Amino acid sequence: MSDGFDRAPEQTKPLRAPPSSQDKIPQQNLESAMAKPQVVVAPVLMSKLSVNAPEFYPSGYSSNYTESYEDGCEDYPTLSEYVQDFLNHLTEQPGSFETEIEQFAETLNGWVTTDDALQELVELIYQQATSIPNFSYMGARLCNYLSHHLTISPQSGNFRQLLLQRCRTEYEAKDQAAKGDEVTRKRFHAFVLFLGELYLNLEIKGKNGQVTSADILQVGLRELLNALFSNPMDDNLICAVKLLKLTGSVLEDAWKEKGKMDMEEIIQRIENVVLDANCSRDVKQMLLKLVELRSSNWGRVHATSTYREATPENDPNYFMNEPTFYTSDGVPFTAADPDYQEKYQELLEREDFFPDYEENGTDLAGAGDPYLDDIDDEMDPEIEEAYEKFCLESERKRKQ
Repeated sequence: MSDGFDRAPEQTKPLRAPPSSQDKIPQQNLESAMAKPQVVVAPVLMSKLSVNAPEFYPSGYSSNYTESYEDGCEDYPTLSEYVQDFLNHLTEQPGSFETEIEQFAETLNGWVTTDDALQELVELIYQQATSIPNFSYMGARLCNYLSHHLTISPQSGNFRQLLLQRCRTEYEAKDQAAKGDEVTRKRFHAFVLFLGELYLNLEIKGKNGQVTSADILQVGLRELLNALFSNPMDDNLICAVKLLKLTGSVLEDAWKEKGKMDMEEIIQRIENVVLDANCSRDVKQMLLKLVELRSSNWGRVHATSTYREATPENDPNYFMNEPTFYTSDGVPFTAADPDYQEKYQELLEREDFFPDYEENGTDLAGAGDPYLDDIDDEMDPEIEEAYEKFCLESERKRKQ
């Protein structure tokens, strides 16, 4: 098989027959040959690269789309084949979005000229975004771009309006889908996450040029969360956690601007699910982690304008988290004690100070403690239940 390189034939030197035993070699020449061994130069292999060599593609790579795309849409008999090929191309190479989306939109403007063609385009993108894993984000970006660059605007509605109508069809079946079989719920969860991506990426430009999100999607996400928590099966709750991690901070900010307490109600529902629902232990831990994430402002850090380092003089809680040490007489002391430095130095000088452990807790003896090895890492059920109640109670106190 040719690898794209043209090789010149190898040039080798003819071999000479070794001298026979009858050949006489002068003694002087023999000694000279033994004294100075000759270096044999290997024959040079000449290779030439040709500019006419075929372009190299890795095995399994298909260039059909690239070749057809460069030639325009003439090689595609139908709109659906052209669009589907582009969607598959984006799925495999999402990094090509920025460089190829403009030409794709221009081609669609020359092809999508009827209501039926626009409906078909919306359906193809929707199906790709809700059936292919990890395409929901790219699908939402594609929808946002086309909503601003497709020129067709028939009486039935423009691209964005038809897209929202398609989402509404799925939204109206939310209650039945949330309690349906596993396949139905899986399809429903894909729709929920795609709607979340649409809420974050679909931009609506006002008459004065301001950019806003679609308020109808905000209302829809709230009702979808209600449907998921009303049917607290593990996969429904996992979907709700994913949606809130994706959109929670943006939703809460938008609700606060309108004076709504929707996020407080959602957190309350999560706490009720943790206490009452028969979901798995892992899902309960996910829900508790979500409550913790929200209590930390969704992981967002707001830098203060002025920074002042904490000291014992300006921070009354400065010594709150300091460890407690004990002298050789068993007298406790902390960093707040006036004699802390002297007592701590005495503690370090004691020869029996943690003889079997390094400073970082590594066992110097080598072998593990058989008693410690038998300890189970999992919590006792009663302790676990008490821990969950403690977390929820801490959250309630934080709100008060």
